[in-house]
Amino acid sequence: MSTEFGFGGLGGLYDILSKCSARPRYALLLLQLVAELADGNGQAGPFIDTGSEKLLLRDWLSIQLNPLSERCGKRPIMEARIKAEAASALTGDAEEDAAMIRRSMEQRARVVGRANVSRSISDLVKAGLMTRYYSGYATDHCNRGGGRHAVYVVAPNVLRLLRPNARNVSKRPSPLARQGDLFDLRRNPV
Repeated sequence: MSTEFGFGGLGGLYDILSKCSARPRYALLLLQLVAELADGNGQAGPFIDTGSEKLLLRDWLSIQLNPLSERCGKRPIMEARIKAEAASALTGDAEEDAAMIRRSMEQRARVVGRANVSRSISDLVKAGLMTRYYSGYATDHCNRGGGRHAVYVVAPNVLRLLRPNARNVSKRPSPLARQGDLFDLRRNPV
């Protein structure tokens, strides 16, 4: 077993995930998707260009992993719940009602998918396999949100394991983006 990566290869990676995550297979798939998107420094996001549109990284990841949630048989349960909740809003027109229920299901599946991605990313961060920071307006602002979007950074040893033929894979983690200080004279001499 190779120890070049610090955890003994792919089996060691899965062992770490099984101890840190309630859903280790989902987390491993998520890690693989982020590693495929990452640049040479291991950074992925905040936007993914699909060719037809730009999506936030978390939205794109949840769309990619959405087929996993369709397998477990929870869709009919969710559909029944939505029909019960929207009973007063149904018009009686079968096509219009079906379209409204389908839109509600897609919206709810997107919200659940984003939450699942965030939860698994938190598990990957706790395991030390990646870091995350936020890019956008007021990145270091104390108020979360404000037009900031997540950027995920895969650890260099993990990136080398998951993308062995990748070029420019840095052996050191890239510095996290930091908002500059206007009045710091040490960096901005007058």
